[in-house]
Amino acid sequence: MMSRPGAEQALDHVVVLMFENRSFDNLLGRLYMPGEVASFEGVIGRDLSNPIPDWLDSAGERVAYGIAADMNTPSPDPGEELHHINTQLFGILDDANRGQIDPQSTYNVPTPGQAPTMDGFLTDYASVLQFEHGRTPTTEEVSRIMTGYTPEQLPVMSGVARGFATFDRWFCDVPSCTFPNRSFFHAGTSSGFVTNFPPPDKFPAHNTATTLFDQLDAAGLTWKVYCDPPCHASLTGIIHAARLRPKFSTNFVSTDQFFIDCERGELPTYPFIEPQIIGWNHNDMHPPFTYLFESIARSKGIDSGVVSFDPPSSILGGEELLSRIYNAIKGSTANGSNHLNTTLLITFDEHGGTYDHVPPPSVVPPDASAPVGEMGFQFDRLGVRIPTIAVSAWIPEHTVVTDKHRATSLLATMRTRWNLGAPLTQRDASARPFNDIFTLATPREAHDWPEIIPKPVPPMPDSIFPLDAPLGMLGQALVGAVMSYGTEFGVPIPKLPEGTTMTGAKAIELSTEVLGELFPLLREG
Repeated sequence: MMSRPGAEQALDHVVVLMFENRSFDNLLGRLYMPGEVASFEGVIGRDLSNPIPDWLDSAGERVAYGIAADMNTPSPDPGEELHHINTQLFGILDDANRGQIDPQSTYNVPTPGQAPTMDGFLTDYASVLQFEHGRTPTTEEVSRIMTGYTPEQLPVMSGVARGFATFDRWFCDVPSCTFPNRSFFHAGTSSGFVTNFPPPDKFPAHNTATTLFDQLDAAGLTWKVYCDPPCHASLTGIIHAARLRPKFSTNFVSTDQFFIDCERGELPTYPFIEPQIIGWNHNDMHPPFTYLFESIARSKGIDSGVVSFDPPSSILGGEELLSRIYNAIKGSTANGSNHLNTTLLITFDEHGGTYDHVPPPSVVPPDASAPVGEMGFQFDRLGVRIPTIAVSAWIPEHTVVTDKHRATSLLATMRTRWNLGAPLTQRDASARPFNDIFTLATPREAHDWPEIIPKPVPPMPDSIFPLDAPLGMLGQALVGAVMSYGTEFGVPIPKLPEGTTMTGAKAIELSTEVLGELFPLLREG
């Protein structure tokens, strides 16, 4: 029989499901109508727009924030590194950086103390599109960045958010890309880095910061990282390899195991869930990557319109994954972990270049005595708001948490709940925990939780991209990164006969072999 815990046990098991690259406005900005709840910082009823830069047609006009026309917007993917986000937040785009992905001379840096205006999203997207298409983009093309989704388009995300608690002032910790933000989430720092790579071993070899996983181990508490198939590697493992490499063969498993653990009441103290990230048919909600592979196809004389790498909608794929995780927790009644003592936190690593209207605040650096970071960044301001939702039997429906939180609030919450010792850095030391949101005196039984049904996920289309064709430069770079990881971690790298052509099929074979050695419990994924 399932035990009956009190609200103080709401955080006995904290499941985190982290998606990729969406802002709060993009997914949840229309969650509530004005007046429907006491306070909600959304987009409805606000005059929100961005100006068209003076080097495009219709210069000087403004594009109002609207509704996404399909479930794969924005396409192609916006810029997400620091120099792109500086443009998005402050409207600064140095002439040398226009139409470039990588910074050419500066990082579009604001002046000290300059307040974000949130009016450069369209400018940055226009610059990215100019690079990707090799021409000046149209107003219609750049306007895609000024759109977001409705609750009707996202029944799972919206249904769960309305059914429990939404944080409308939850910010990512770094105004940059994936690896730094995911590192801050578990370590309160990114060891001074603000980009993913190059070099490929930047994070695996040099991000040596102590993590939440280390704290849990020291306290005798349990954790697992669950990766959704067909994922063969964990970003969490790669980012924190300097600390977690000995755990690759024991603590990194498939989400298939999550559902077994959940049903049996055997969830660890901290289950962290990664969707299928970035790879084939990804369900991480990340905007499409297809443009990268279209360029390879064009270089080989292949019709770029039939190259299939991205799914028809990674958002719908993510909704389907979220529904399975949510329903598994909702239905868990074991005398161990169950729906009364388990909290599900749904969040994102960063905004990924999608529009948001709330200026990020300043923040204390992780270590005020540390030297200036990569790209001269001082880690003294947060990144953009991201969608974050808490699900628990102890939270009333239609809860909106208006206090400022950030990604490192997870570290503060776990430290408070489990007495994990000193903060990892000054960043998580100053973060607000969220252990005060469980306000019900009596828990909500599972029948009082919303019924969540996802929309059908379109099947992945067949691709005519020939696996027997030689890899282009991007493909070779990706395979090279995998091989570098293997070498760094002491995995034997297969030697190819001299003169061997690296085809798509051979790349998949080699990458799977190397990653399978690194993460053996993901090998069958």
